[in-house]
Amino acid sequence: MIQIKLTETESELQGILELQKINLLSELSDSEKSEQGFVTVQHSLDQLRLMHNLEPHVVAKEGDKVIGYILAMTKESRDLVPVLVPMFEQFDRLIYVEKLLSAYDYMVIGQICVDKAYRGQGIFDKMYGIYRSTFSGRYDFAITEIALTNIRSLKAHERVGFRIIHEFEDATQTWAIVLLDWSFDKSRSEKDSEA
Repeated sequence: MIQIKLTETESELQGILELQKINLLSELSDSEKSEQGFVTVQHSLDQLRLMHNLEPHVVAKEGDKVIGYILAMTKESRDLVPVLVPMFEQFDRLIYVEKLLSAYDYMVIGQICVDKAYRGQGIFDKMYGIYRSTFSGRYDFAITEIALTNIRSLKAHERVGFRIIHEFEDATQTWAIVLLDWSFDKSRSEKDSEA
């Protein structure tokens, strides 16, 4: 039985790191990267713990094994993972609905991953459901950046309602900044239920 929940224990944080390690861009073949997607940032246990202390992460577990996760980051956690500071700096320069992104209180998808053996079973969508129900009442929207070469991840994010609001290049590749506006998402689901 697969359980989707918020992180509570050190062993769950360790399970995130184990799943992250085998899905790192540097650990995968070119065909795996293009077909299965990848994660680009490797976190430490201390970083995950400090992020968790601000807001819990979402994990999917089968028994004691972590088979999926969404890392939760807030504006307050921007300096905890130095390699992600440029992402926050990109956010600071962008305007969304006539305001700078920095004027909003948003949640950042720090990273998302589902174990290869469990993909295609709706776990991604279920984790986002928990993420949305946990944070949508307290934060304006969810935002993240995705490498344009990570086609699987882009399609999955678009499927759950994210849309591209900006693209940029850095020294490594081209990125899309994607945003899930919970107020738009809520009004759309209310219309669907009325139909």
